[in-house]
Amino acid sequence: MAVPVERTPSPRPRPSLDGLAFGRWFSDHMFRVDFDEGKGWHGARVVPYGPIALEPAASALHYGQALFEGLKAFRLADGSARLFRPAAYLARLNRSARRLSMPEIDPALVLEGVKTMLRLDAEWIPSAPGTSLYLRPFMIATEPFLGVRPSRSYALLVIGSPVGNYFSGPPRPLRIWVEAARARAAHGGIGEAKAAANYVASLFAAEEAKARGFDQVLWLDGAQHRDLEEIGTMNVFARIGGTLVTPALEGSILPGVTRDSVIQLCRDQGVRVEERRLPLQELRAAHAAGMLEEVFGTGTAALVAPIGELAAADGTMTLPDLGAASLGARLRDGLAAIQRGEAPDRHGWLERV
Repeated sequence: MAVPVERTPSPRPRPSLDGLAFGRWFSDHMFRVDFDEGKGWHGARVVPYGPIALEPAASALHYGQALFEGLKAFRLADGSARLFRPAAYLARLNRSARRLSMPEIDPALVLEGVKTMLRLDAEWIPSAPGTSLYLRPFMIATEPFLGVRPSRSYALLVIGSPVGNYFSGPPRPLRIWVEAARARAAHGGIGEAKAAANYVASLFAAEEAKARGFDQVLWLDGAQHRDLEEIGTMNVFARIGGTLVTPALEGSILPGVTRDSVIQLCRDQGVRVEERRLPLQELRAAHAAGMLEEVFGTGTAALVAPIGELAAADGTMTLPDLGAASLGARLRDGLAAIQRGEAPDRHGWLERV
């Protein structure tokens, strides 16, 4: 399917790759497609990046019908570009849409729109180690209507941003605050959807933690504040006595594509993985017994990030910095090598642009 293109008359200056930050610069073009009840998705096109018109009464602004995704395009050594697991990300977009009473969309249409945009903005895909073009698909309700029901019109857009490391500064183990009072999501809610509302729910506690010198917040379950759930924008893993444990997907945790990729790589390597509830008390007992070997977070933006400290009001767990010898570091390097075409893609995760 051919996607019409309107080229920008004013290309944007590209940022330096030195110290490339996350999410501050945006490429020249964006993909857009609209939905109207009775008509379905229509008008797919690539247009210059720029402001979008939105009615003040648009449903997204009043009732929170807004979701997003995040995936990456990588520059390979031969100069070509690849998307990492786009089918998995677009499948999750549709799962989120169902949960938020928004219309699903043909993944093939979005993928073709993304590829068309990337061919125009190919020079925006950086080549330096640790860099990529982050792609942000998002869907918003656009019907001008004040009333509590699903919107009858929507827009889906995809924008691109050249990025480096998600966390500022050189790579280092992160300091994490364990949030034992507030909750990010509840069982039966929308925690497993990539809804914008889930992220605004996390901001207050995260900003408090950052003001105290921490990088992010570890969220516990919303009912009893007992079991581990997520770390900020990442899924969480703990290596206990040689077994890698990660919270099970039971409705309040985002099913991360990087999480799934890490689990697959572990199984390829014979590393035992358990997906189950992980009480904070179990983590503390393992730490006290010298059985807690490492903790790390995984996410599209951060990839695999080591955790050096888990602090709570009633005590702190300090973890050894294992560096390149850690399982987390090996998984990060192995996954990055696949993404950049430097290691065999045994699971067919790379999609040619």
